[in-house]
Amino acid sequence: MRRTFALAVSLLTLLPPGTGAAPARFEGIYYRGGGDVEYLRLLEIARRMFEPDPGLQNLSMLYTPAWNGLVEGPTWDAWWIQNSYGTTYAILPLLREPFLTFLQNSQDLWFDQMGDGKRVGAPPPHNWVAPDGALCDAARPGWIIYKQGDGRLNLHDWGMEFTAAGVVMQSELLLINREQKAIKHYLPLLERSANFIETRRDPTNNLFLAGPAGNLLAPSYAGWRRPDGTYDKAYLTGLSITYIAALDRLIELEKLAGRADQVSLYMARRALAKKGLPLLTTDEGYFIRSLDPDGVKHGVYGAERHGYFEASPNHDAIAFRVVDDTQAEKIYRKFASLPGLRPHDLVLPNYPSYDDMYEPPKGLWAYGTWVNGGHWSTCEARMVMAYYRLGKFDDARKSMRRLIGFAEKFRMDNPLVKFGSDVYQPKEPINLCYDSFGPAAAFMRGLFEYLYRADGLTLRPHIPPTITGLEQRDPVRFGKKKLYLSTIGTGPITGVQVNGRKWKAFDADSVSFPYDRTPETGRVEILFGGAQPRRKHGTQAEATLPPVELKKGDLPPELSALRQRAARLRDFCERLTKAGLGESYEAAHSQLVLKCIATVYVRQQLQSERRLEPLPAASQVAADKSFIDTAVKLCDGLEKVLRSYAISNDSNRKKIHQLWVKSVR
Repeated sequence: MRRTFALAVSLLTLLPPGTGAAPARFEGIYYRGGGDVEYLRLLEIARRMFEPDPGLQNLSMLYTPAWNGLVEGPTWDAWWIQNSYGTTYAILPLLREPFLTFLQNSQDLWFDQMGDGKRVGAPPPHNWVAPDGALCDAARPGWIIYKQGDGRLNLHDWGMEFTAAGVVMQSELLLINREQKAIKHYLPLLERSANFIETRRDPTNNLFLAGPAGNLLAPSYAGWRRPDGTYDKAYLTGLSITYIAALDRLIELEKLAGRADQVSLYMARRALAKKGLPLLTTDEGYFIRSLDPDGVKHGVYGAERHGYFEASPNHDAIAFRVVDDTQAEKIYRKFASLPGLRPHDLVLPNYPSYDDMYEPPKGLWAYGTWVNGGHWSTCEARMVMAYYRLGKFDDARKSMRRLIGFAEKFRMDNPLVKFGSDVYQPKEPINLCYDSFGPAAAFMRGLFEYLYRADGLTLRPHIPPTITGLEQRDPVRFGKKKLYLSTIGTGPITGVQVNGRKWKAFDADSVSFPYDRTPETGRVEILFGGAQPRRKHGTQAEATLPPVELKKGDLPPELSALRQRAARLRDFCERLTKAGLGESYEAAHSQLVLKCIATVYVRQQLQSERRLEPLPAASQVAADKSFIDTAVKLCDGLEKVLRSYAISNDSNRKKIHQLWVKSVR
């Protein structure tokens, strides 16, 4: 059977819930299972967004040859920390090449240009020189903006919580990959960032000071407005929580590197940071937004002044396990008690409007529009992970349904205005931002949570009880190892099988995989409620869609310029495989280009058969063009990379370049 057919059949998962008779089982390309077919279908759609797909915007569309990486969006030519945070963290266990290389190249824009007390950042005429270890709001090659770049820039603090979130993402990536060379390179950079954050610790209360726009969803936070009307630093809750999440991962990296003294240092810092959290906690158990040095609290819901609820530190504390289960439930109860916080099923950063911004709440700053009550999918990703941890599956389901409503229209924009109900750039024919993939990524990561540590991986399954069987056909990355996960039954964990053999490292809520005891490839069956393992197992092949054979006449006219390039890439892939390099980044990038070309063909075929819902005329033209542009950009970027190998000192890259030169033109 041609894989183009499989790709086309996958489009059937776009059918809305309730279409036709609901079968007892769902059979997708990426997910299979029984029970709650709608939930399984939503999982399938979520995964499709991270692979070339004829009916959906997908991650490959955010590729840029400029730095052989990912870009925030067609109208946002840089890489932001706060915008990427939710999507990146959530997708990392399932992300694979060439997207891993793309993502690292994008994050290197922050770390290669991080503050060192000397480097001048942008934009002119400010010419900021950031302290050593400071990360940024956003960056691109030769350009970095260390402070939030919107609003009254002269008031803004350095990117304090940006820096902490950058450490979380890079540390998580390194913990998953477990590559000692990469850890050796990045660990000193991460340590510098941690030291930078430590400069803001107040030793009298173990809280962290941040000035205006030093929060993650900046510039909504103004810090402390002093009696004379000037602005200064206040104790920012989000900085404490995000820094604790960063230290959790930094400690594990130091363990992997065998640095006992650093482990002790960061454990002590983490303990002190946690010691300060009660000062930022209300009697109901949720977190305030900030505490002024004079004792005024911001974010106590219902208070006469500053009486709003602040979402980010609260859902992040749950998602990153900064709080225990008891407090997590208390925090969620507060979310649930405030319908105005999720008027369209997507969480807002605050409810009701802020009364403490340095700008009045009108225009862009009006409630429900931007950083004051507008919706940000980077935050929604962390909210969805919080839902999963607490078993709030209907909330996660509603979130994913809303995302699909925008995805079907090619309107994956961020932020969403009108309290999360409309796009920020309605005059664009289509919209796309990296943030927007966050809820889909979290909808998948939440199933097993994935806690990576120096000695191994712990899974904490959160499978909806309405799903009686689940097979996740993509492998979970664990160093060089791959785990294929499936579940049977409902209830507590009562057994685990790995490659058909009993696995003893589990309890009722979790399964542990010490790295040295985990097989290179493991088919994991988690048994709930006394369920029995399957007697026969399917294949362990990855759920992937290899490029179709591009025969003469397969390509539509507008792709004729890519025909020769595609043929050469096919030959190049074969040469890489014969040379033992079939698993390399270069091979994966080549295969991605071919998949994108094949996807254009399938899309046009489905359109001719009227199996795709048409878009408005201008949007249709832009959407169709985006598929072709993606293939061209990916091809341009790969060829640029391969040409650069000609002068590389790396023997492996030289070999790859030689294979490229020899490939059929």
